[in-house]
Amino acid sequence: MTHRKVVNNYYNDINNLADLLLKLVNSYRLLVGGADELNKIALASKKDVKKAINRAENLGDIIDDIVGTLDEIGFNYTDYCKLKAQVVKDKLHMQYILTEIDEELKLKE
Repeated sequence: MTHRKVVNNYYNDINNLADLLLKLVNSYRLLVGGADELNKIALASKKDVKKAINRAENLGDIIDDIVGTLDEIGFNYTDYCKLKAQVVKDKLHMQYILTEIDEELKLKE
């Protein structure tokens, strides 16, 4: 597997975790809202409300794990992006870019 493919797969893994986090947070919000509504119903038993709160807490623990994982692996990808940007910056010749921009602006006039 090429280095580029490894980094691309790494980015995809981070992106998938972020998508999963979004979905789980939405589910968490619904569970908390449902527990709150259940608590406001006079006929709801205390046991049912506790179960609903426990479900939300369990999902909250999973969300915490994903956030921790993203914190750990996100720095690696950020370092990769900074390094890549530095290499590109070092390899670019600013005069070529300025000339290209000037030519583009002349064409638009």
